[in-house]
Amino acid sequence: MTFAELLEQVGSMGRFQIIHVTLLVLPILLMASHNILQNFTAATPGHHCHIAIVANYTCDDNFTDVLYCQELLRISIPVDGNQQPEKCLRFISAQWQLLDPNATTNGTEMDMEPCMDGWIYDKTVFTSTIITEWDLVCGSRTLKQMAQSIYMAGVLVGAIVFGSLSDKFGRKSLLIWSCLQMAITGSCAAYSSNFTMYCVFRFLTGMALSGINLNCASLSVEWTPTKLRAAVGMVTGYSYSIGQFILAGLAYVIPDWRWLQLAVSVPYFIFFFYGWWFTESARWLATAGKLNQALKEMQKVARINGRKEEGDKLSIEDLRASLQKEMSSAKSTHTAADLVRTQSVRRISCCLCFICFAYYGLAMDLQNFGVSIYLIQVVYGAVDIPAKLIGFFMISFIGRRVTQASALILAGLAILANIFVPQDLQTLRTLLAVFGKGCLAASFNCAFLYTGELYPTVIRYVDANAPYGVLSGLLGLAPLVQMTSEYLPSLPLIIYGAAPIVSGITTCFLPETRNMPLPDTIEDVERQNLPDKTLVETKKFRF
Repeated sequence: MTFAELLEQVGSMGRFQIIHVTLLVLPILLMASHNILQNFTAATPGHHCHIAIVANYTCDDNFTDVLYCQELLRISIPVDGNQQPEKCLRFISAQWQLLDPNATTNGTEMDMEPCMDGWIYDKTVFTSTIITEWDLVCGSRTLKQMAQSIYMAGVLVGAIVFGSLSDKFGRKSLLIWSCLQMAITGSCAAYSSNFTMYCVFRFLTGMALSGINLNCASLSVEWTPTKLRAAVGMVTGYSYSIGQFILAGLAYVIPDWRWLQLAVSVPYFIFFFYGWWFTESARWLATAGKLNQALKEMQKVARINGRKEEGDKLSIEDLRASLQKEMSSAKSTHTAADLVRTQSVRRISCCLCFICFAYYGLAMDLQNFGVSIYLIQVVYGAVDIPAKLIGFFMISFIGRRVTQASALILAGLAILANIFVPQDLQTLRTLLAVFGKGCLAASFNCAFLYTGELYPTVIRYVDANAPYGVLSGLLGLAPLVQMTSEYLPSLPLIIYGAAPIVSGITTCFLPETRNMPLPDTIEDVERQNLPDKTLVETKKFRF
């Protein structure tokens, strides 16, 4: 009897699985809030230099004398090419002649200097962000992308560290720890007194997020029958999409970055407390040699599903026989180096590493669309719903390879098309970006299922961080790409558009996994390509 048959015996999709999956997707609801939180906590409001000629400058969003403030701004701050106040320069001395509407500045020498006394920020939308808190503008503006990259680096480190630890200590233990770490470090970030402290806590939060994502996925998949894994994956994907709506609502209600940071972090204390109810994966318990505990967990599941008698019939011998292959795989040593050790597995790893890159590049650039940041966040979340549904049907009926390749290539083309759309056509630019984001969401959803089916069992379970680690590998670079706009404004779009197209083309060379048995060893993956190679050699010999 296989483990899948044992799972059917105790109830493959009964009351236990429904409750289990429901409780597991709740932490994922707020994962989006942390991944793209800096869209709001690090939003850059309108700003200009503090005016030097007035000791107590009070022309902010609460000023009453509009004409006075406009005139003061005109004589103190130069204007840019769009006739808007310069953000990083001011006049050294007041230019009183500019008050005359008939005055001309042709040939007039007006000395300017950088902002020496700080900045004045527009607080009509955001009362406080890390940008206004620590003046991350002008010469320090790249620190905004640096902070997000540090967070993404934490996601990558967490995938490696918590992935390995979950194989050693179990999925449940690491999930509980990750929720506690997320709650503590996320809350501490809200009380950061300086930018360095903020980055440290955000790095630790990124690590915790990987631990939550990995172990929620492992626990839900390993207690779910194979035929329903795609459906469970879709539910998980939708919970992440709903989280984007939650973030937009919270950010609208809570315009202060510290309180918003707390609002998305404190709920993880609740997840930490109810996480003790979770049932450890019987697969992991068996591979760890804890067959007695695995049997108890299976019988517990049987009782919750109303199949107590079937559960009582199970024995340790049944578990040992059904999980013999997994147990033998666990005795072998496999590391992340196995992702590039052999030709076929190396090709899989290279093809998949760019999938998430453009997704976060688009998701973290909401302020450049010229519309309400809250509205565009809701639209970005809403487009995921039909995109992931279409992706689900394509995955189920057409196949993983076609779905992944077509979604990536279409996304890349939509991003590149925005290079040729004028800035004043904001509606068209937004539509193209939303379409591209929807395609990337579909490919993102497909990637986790496809990756798990491409990698052999010895990497998929013994080194559980492998699939997620490969997809996370370049995430830390995604926010840094925004810095390239300093050299060429369209360069970020070129990079974000080219990456999914290249990945989509290379995906065409991956094997199709729909209705195919999962490979158990690295040798199985290599052997899958052997018949094709043999056929080619045979044809050559015949000719």
